[in-house]
Parts: sequence; C-alpha cells; structure tokens
Amino acid sequence: MNFFMIILLLLVTIPAWATTYQAEQGDVLRVPAPIQGNNLHVQAFNKSWPIYKKDGQYIAWIGIHLKTKPATYHIQWTSGNAASVSQALDKVEVQKGKFRISHITVEKKMSSFDKEAIQRIRADQAAIKKAYKTPVNIHNSWPAMTWPVKGIISTPFAAQRYVNGNARSPHSGLDIAAPTGTPVKAPLAGKVLLVANMFLNGTLVAIGHGDGITTVYAHLNKVLVKPGDILQQGDVFAEVGSTGRSTGPHLHWGVHFEGAKVNPKNMLISNNIQ
Repeated sequence: MNFFMIILLLLVTIPAWATTYQAEQGDVLRVPAPIQGNNLHVQAFNKSWPIYKKDGQYIAWIGIHLKTKPATYHIQWTSGNAASVSQALDKVEVQKGKFRISHITVEKKMSSFDKEAIQRIRADQAAIKKAYKTPVNIHNSWPAMTWPVKGIISTPFAAQRYVNGNARSPHSGLDIAAPTGTPVKAPLAGKVLLVANMFLNGTLVAIGHGDGITTVYAHLNKVLVKPGDILQQGDVFAEVGSTGRSTGPHLHWGVHFEGAKVNPKNMLISNNIQ
C-alpha cells in the first residue's frame, strides 16, 4: 500500500453504529444526524432521503413503505468530500403494522369489472404513478402537514379490505367521512400535478410538495384548481364528494414519500383530527 493510500484511509472515518430505531410499516421516521459536516447525506431502503434543519439540528425524514418486509435495515450517513469523509450507521427495526380488517358489502356491479373498466383502471393508475414521479421545485423547510378536512376517519390506513367477502389490496390512505361540499385544504404548500375523473377514485387531485412528497385526494365533489396551480398550506382546493366507486361522501387522502406509501397521520403536526 503506497503512502497516498494510507493518508486517504486515515481521512475516512470508520463507520460507527449509532442508534437503533423501532418502526412499523407505513411510519415516517425523523432521525437526527449522528455526524456533522458539509454535504450531509442519508440513505435507507436503497433511497436518498431529505434532510431538514430544525432548532439547529439536522434531521432526516425517512418513509417506510406499507409493504416493507419486517426486518432490520441500515440508515447510512455520510458527510464531507473525497478528501475527508465521515460516516455513521443507524439501524431501524421494521415491525409488521397492526392494521384493521374491514368488511364491506356493495352491489355486485360495484365490485366486479368488465374488460373496458379494467383498461380504464389501468390507465388511471398510470396517470397517478406519473404524478408521483413528477419532480416539483418546492421545498418546505419542515414538511409537517395539517389535516385536509374535518370529519371522522371511516377507514384507517392499511386496513385489509374484504369486499363482498373477497380480499382487496390494503387501504393506501385514510378515508375521512364528511358531508358533501366540505372544503378540502392543502395540508402543505405544493403544486397541483393532476386533476382527473377516474373510474374507481372519481374526481381526483394530486399535489406535489417537493422532496419526493406527493398527496392524492379522491372522490371529490368539486375541484377549484387546475394543474400547475401553486397552493399554500391551508388553501381550499376542492370539496368532499362521493364520486367514483364510493358508498358515501368522504375524502380519500393518500401520501407517497419517495415512492413509499406511508400513513398520512405520520406526516401531521398533530394526530388529533381537527
């Protein structure tokens, strides 16, 4: 080993284990940086995550996908440059979430789909996925959300739904029951990415909030915005409805964070519904 390689190795801090965190599927972790320095970077679940500064402390927000397999995962921190690199490793132990099982009975025409309907559903899903991947040049200094609507949570996040006895995909958001026409407010500043009428979701809006955060609102009665509009936290952009495949007026609210389906409640300033 030559002299320059020895010097380089001395300038690289050997990774040290810092903290082990406990979490469930769908959680959002706030992890304080265990190291300091310029070009601070954090990676977990094979993705990079945004880092925010609050009260003088750098804190990473890390989303845990609803379908993440229960296991222990690494959170890798690095800072510095090619000449001097600091590293640290945290751990997160992901546990299986304790989710509700939900049974509903609907008319047969609402639970089965013909070929034309399936094609439309797939096109709708593609449009939503495109919105998730659309970059938004907005940065919220601390992306804590507020409730988009007042109401009662009728279906919680990740509930395993059985429709007429048949298992469906786990619920990817929160359903908040409220009267038709109830104002829906932006939980965080963002840009309207999609306004569409969909087969299952009815009238839908997707908003990008920057840093890989996208929110979706379905079954709306009325939309007051168009794609490209910029919203501030608290701006009214739609009304609660019962469009699409819906058994009553409610808001379906979903949050995707760097592709991870997370519980919207874990993005909130307060979990107490307003």
